[in-house]
Amino acid sequence: MNLAALQQEFMGQILEEERPLPERWDGRMRAGLEVYRNAYRARLVGALRETFAQTARWIGEESFRAAAAHYLIGEPPSGWTLDRVGASFVETLAELFVGDPEVADLAWLEWAMHRAFTGADETPLDPAGFAQASSRFGEEDWAAMTLRIAPTLQARRVPTDCASLWRALKDGAAAEAERFADGHRVCLVWREDRSPVFRVVGRQEARCLHAVAAGATFGEICGKLAEAGDDAAAAAAAGEMLLAWLRLGLVVSVHSAADFRATARSRPLSAPGIQIAQATNRSHPA
Repeated sequence: MNLAALQQEFMGQILEEERPLPERWDGRMRAGLEVYRNAYRARLVGALRETFAQTARWIGEESFRAAAAHYLIGEPPSGWTLDRVGASFVETLAELFVGDPEVADLAWLEWAMHRAFTGADETPLDPAGFAQASSRFGEEDWAAMTLRIAPTLQARRVPTDCASLWRALKDGAAAEAERFADGHRVCLVWREDRSPVFRVVGRQEARCLHAVAAGATFGEICGKLAEAGDDAAAAAAAGEMLLAWLRLGLVVSVHSAADFRATARSRPLSAPGIQIAQATNRSHPA
């Protein structure tokens, strides 16, 4: 047996308790294997606890260890880095705590912050930069204006106020799991400088931001908003949302109608639309 096959067999022994042991292994080797298994699992559970620190605090250490063990047995890590160990832990928690939706919401928030921390770097466009970039826009440019959204932005429909719950747990304050009276809202997570941050928004703003990230023009957003009111009110509402996104650092560039005509055939002007996972606040650094 070559070295690669030997390493693969040893890893299989660590991951699979029911795997038959090699014929020549004695009691001392079996005991040694258990030490390796326990150390390996403890390190993985520890990695999950670091990523999902407030989730662990919310459900309790015993419940978290049991959920982590259940997850790791069913989905052992397949990569070479611990950064991706919890990639589908949220789904496992949703199944295990089906009557407590705040658990999955809270875990998603922590995983999204974990991902945002290592996301691509982009310099956001602030209100002053936007004013300069759009200073020569004509009516056609405003209607056809598109925005490129921060690449670290992630979104999820949340029935519970996981943002307030996370902050309370982080601060060691009394924590409660509160459900939104209107069914659900959308939690946004992105990175500001070197710190992951989050904000909970209403469904209308989330739909508009999703459309913008997918390439919708400012005129199209105004049109969507006008469906529920007059054109002037829709334009004002769209302008308020745009200003809020600029202040939050969610916009990295703006493009006019002329930009669109010059580049439409060569590359997209906007990032792929953010995916709002099923299911105005800022966080402290994660």
